[in-house]
Order: sequence, then structure tokens, then C-alpha cells
Amino acid sequence: MPPVRAVAKSLGTSQKRLKPILDLVRGQRVQSALDTLSVLPSPWAKTVAKVVASAAANAENNMMMNRDNLRITRISADNAKSLKRFRPRARGRIGPIIKRSSHVIVEVDEVENRS
Repeated sequence: MPPVRAVAKSLGTSQKRLKPILDLVRGQRVQSALDTLSVLPSPWAKTVAKVVASAAANAENNMMMNRDNLRITRISADNAKSLKRFRPRARGRIGPIIKRSSHVIVEVDEVENRS
């Protein structure tokens, strides 16, 4: 069966801030990943947890997969459209401000139990 995806688009943070959070849960089972994300102090961990939960719900409801056997096979933060702003600088000049945003993509797939 193909992996099931969930995407959160245009999150108001850079990939650089999301990468340590995503590295913690990459390859984990869904329930373990949600437990890990719930104790992280970053406000973006809550958003990533929503995307992981959404991917698990998609797999459970649309593809009839067992939630207990789901594992995160791919999780990544891709570049989204940046907001370009300007800040006044000395002597009448301006300096650019680039406010980056990102898309979070989570893929989950069912893994057989090793008992």
C-alpha cells in the first residue's frame, strides 16, 4: 500500500527552526512521535504534532490502516513563499528583511508487527 500524506502549508517559520524538531521524530511510530512532540517546549512542535496526527487519521479513515502499526516514513520541511520587507538603515538607505515560511510534509506507512 502506498504511504499516506498530510501537509501543512505556509507555516510562519523557517526550515532551520523546524529541522531539529523533525529530526527527533523521523522514523518513529506515530504514537511515540506524538508523545515526544507533546513535551517539547517549542511552539512549532504542537503544529508538527497536528500534522502527524492528521496523517495518522488519513491513514486510518481513508486507507483502513491500523493506527498502532503506523510509522513515520518521511517527514520534511520544504521552502514556501517568503515575505519580503524592508528596514530603514543609516544615511537614508534600506536593508532587506526576509521572513521565511515553510511547508511540512508527513508520510506514514503501516509496518508489520515483529512479535
